[in-house]
Amino acid sequence: MEFTAQQVAGLLNGTIEGNPDVKVSKLSKIEQGEPGSISFLANPLYTQYIYNTEATLVIINKDFELTAPVKATLIRVDNAGHAFAKLLEMYNQVKLNKTGISPQAYISPKATVGTNIYAGEFAVISDSAKIGNNVKIYPQVYVGENVTIGDNTTLFAGVKIYSDCVVGKDCIIHSGTVIGSDGFRFAPENEGNKKIPQIGNVIIEDDVEIGANCAIDRATLGSTILRKGVKFDNLIHIAHNVEIGENSYLAACNVVAGSTKIGKNCMFSGQVGIVGHLQIADNTIITAQSGISKSITKTGEVYMGSPAFEAGKYRKAYIHFRNLDNLVQRVNNLEKAAK
Repeated sequence: MEFTAQQVAGLLNGTIEGNPDVKVSKLSKIEQGEPGSISFLANPLYTQYIYNTEATLVIINKDFELTAPVKATLIRVDNAGHAFAKLLEMYNQVKLNKTGISPQAYISPKATVGTNIYAGEFAVISDSAKIGNNVKIYPQVYVGENVTIGDNTTLFAGVKIYSDCVVGKDCIIHSGTVIGSDGFRFAPENEGNKKIPQIGNVIIEDDVEIGANCAIDRATLGSTILRKGVKFDNLIHIAHNVEIGENSYLAACNVVAGSTKIGKNCMFSGQVGIVGHLQIADNTIITAQSGISKSITKTGEVYMGSPAFEAGKYRKAYIHFRNLDNLVQRVNNLEKAAK
């Protein structure tokens, strides 16, 4: 799509310096600007590029003072970063606004499908599935029997949702993620380990985003639950009967073992591991590569290390650990001197 500077300024409530009739059709970084593109300047570290960028249109702050002529047409706004983010959101909406059902998609006659949906090639919607309005189901997505998908949810290519699972409204699930695979439970027997059937489901509430190649296991009984507003990065494993509280954020490669309950507004950095059957309090922050082996009951704490404990104590202990070799040498010298 193509827009004039005047149209963009109207969308952003900005003022124009330069030619209001120039046209743009793509977005770019200011240092990689091309003719016909729109960019922005928000970070002072990139100021030098405003004077030689090839971008046709650049969004800048109202209070930014030029020290030399520029080639680009400028749009001045209160906050250039926020304004460009708004443009990115609008661009993404247009780009991902797919509709229609491919002839190569399969929709069971026993499924219930809402209005204005998109179903790509080789997508499968199984018996008794319920698909809301404005849902986007990309190619090679599998929606199992009796699955419910809420309005305005997007399932990107290759997502697999096993039977009986529920996905809420306004959710985004990225490629390769599997929802509702079996929980990892086996009972030891004389002749080996016997698989325990997993007959629960996964419930994903509204406004949840799940990154690529995640695995959310179904419950043994009951439900594995991701509460409203949860956000996952890529490559995260959530085991059976886990519950993640509202608006909690998990970065890449987190692993949460079975039946652990995580509170609201928690933030876990990459490669955090949490053992099963724990309680993690609201507003907990866990730093990268930490291992949680016991419940965290006090809200708002920061944990680090493996096994993890309070960050303040960990930092003090780490100072001693770094000095351990010197301390050993001192003890050895004292022992020699005492003989």
